[in-house]
Amino acid sequence: MSFVHLEPALQSIERDIDGAMKSVLAALGQVKRAKAAAAVGQLRELRQALGDAARLADVATETVALVRDGWQFDEQQHFASGAYAQEVLARAKADGVNVYYSDDRILCYPAIVAISANDLSVVVDKKRDRRVRPSVFVRTMKALQMKPPKFKADAFLESLALAYDLVVAKNAGRPGSVVKLVDLYGVLTVMPGAARDYSKPEFARDLYLLDMSGVTTTKSGRAMTFAASALTRGGGVLTTVTKTGQEKVYAGVQFTVST
Repeated sequence: MSFVHLEPALQSIERDIDGAMKSVLAALGQVKRAKAAAAVGQLRELRQALGDAARLADVATETVALVRDGWQFDEQQHFASGAYAQEVLARAKADGVNVYYSDDRILCYPAIVAISANDLSVVVDKKRDRRVRPSVFVRTMKALQMKPPKFKADAFLESLALAYDLVVAKNAGRPGSVVKLVDLYGVLTVMPGAARDYSKPEFARDLYLLDMSGVTTTKSGRAMTFAASALTRGGGVLTTVTKTGQEKVYAGVQFTVST
């Protein structure tokens, strides 16, 4: 039987495997019967049990082979085409789990999920998980949403302030001016490979976590403010998803001396 989605395909193969298991268990039962007969010397019982075990083992082998040959789902294509991501999004919506799709990643506060078509896995905040059945994956995401995020707001704020100062100095700007957050991201990921290890969606997620933390003052006493100005109407904005599943856009930031 041909399936468009992974979830029903797995449901079907599960039922087929259940049937195969019954055949295997039937053969195993006769093997145990033969062992018990051998233990006490019941010779006629032993011979009969061995014969039944061999016959049922042949049936089990054929049944398992049929199940194996019946698995025709093209999982590689399903992942590579983006169909898997869409199936997960639809499942999450049906189950009431807030998710958002951006830059080939699934954003599910506070997690960011990358889908790897090469090895048929998902990478949740850099941790690979091969349990990709949509219903299972969505339950995992729902459980993650119930946990408080592990985020060090103070340390992240200090990193932003340092990157901000470097960008202001590079542009010969004045202290306290508004700077694009994408420019700060460029500073934070200047080392080779850094942008791969720390993506823009991850940076946007961390901006939101910082925003929600209420931490706005650096150790030196400067106050951070996200700029919701005309910058958001231009290019280079950063988008993430809130805890309630709404889109959140960040564009600029400024650090000013607190008075």
